[in-house]
Amino acid sequence: MRAAIYDDFGGVDNLVVREVDDPPVGPDTVLVRTRATSINPVDLKVREGHLQGAFPHHLPIIPGWDLAGVVEQVGPAVRTGLTVGDEVYGYVRRDDVCFGTAAELVPAPERTVTRKPTGVSFEEAGALPLAGCTAYQALVEALGVSSGDRVLIHAASGGVGHLAVQIATALGAQVIGTASPANHELVRQLGAAEVLDHHAGPISSQLDRPVDAVLDLVGGDALADAPAQVRDPARIASVIDPGVVRELGGTYVFVRPDRDSLDALARLVDDGAVRVVVSGTFTLDEYADAQRAAEKGNGPGKVVVRV
Repeated sequence: MRAAIYDDFGGVDNLVVREVDDPPVGPDTVLVRTRATSINPVDLKVREGHLQGAFPHHLPIIPGWDLAGVVEQVGPAVRTGLTVGDEVYGYVRRDDVCFGTAAELVPAPERTVTRKPTGVSFEEAGALPLAGCTAYQALVEALGVSSGDRVLIHAASGGVGHLAVQIATALGAQVIGTASPANHELVRQLGAAEVLDHHAGPISSQLDRPVDAVLDLVGGDALADAPAQVRDPARIASVIDPGVVRELGGTYVFVRPDRDSLDALARLVDDGAVRVVVSGTFTLDEYADAQRAAEKGNGPGKVVVRV
């Protein structure tokens, strides 16, 4: 099979696309022929070697954790009901880092994949899993967002943020987003009742009153200001800095592969409550360029790679 791969940790120039051996298929694994994947900030951190303390790494590494494709083989211990030919999507974070999703074939543990939303393309589905599960688990599990809540979402036009705006709105919340002025209209179109300029000073000073919950996707000054943004610091969730958010009394969120979250996202997409914004689409041969585009962060939403 063909895959994007790197032999050593370091810069994006280490990425190449070449023929490699087909991956092993374990008993509780679903082999998926990839149709699309996408770029997430964690892909860059893994390539640079920053997550070696969190997971076993086995060089050479095929990057990527997002997947949309078609089931090609099902391990004998799989009990999820998936069969050959099913269209699936998933957040394929294995227990080790080696066989990623930027490849023609992906060995996905059964817990990481489920049937894809029916009404969207593989490219849209391939952009959804990691960012969507992050937003869903932060809002539903960490913050317990429900109808009537006023929820502040930082970086509301980004990969996680633009999905969080829509999920929170679908939960019945009133959403206030932060974004650059160029992205304010998009954030409103996604459902935000109000959009604030994160360049215009502390967000707490721009709010008319504290909100019920804060989802921090930025860290730094925005997270430090969070206690002044919210009525109860226990309803601060951040994906950036576990030590800081816990000191503030909030919750750190590290997204986990979870079929229930994926199924809930698929229902929201099929119901028309959530759509994926794609800022750029690349081919597998252009995978290094896709990571460069994600590093620059020039557009809202997600960078997608078509395989």
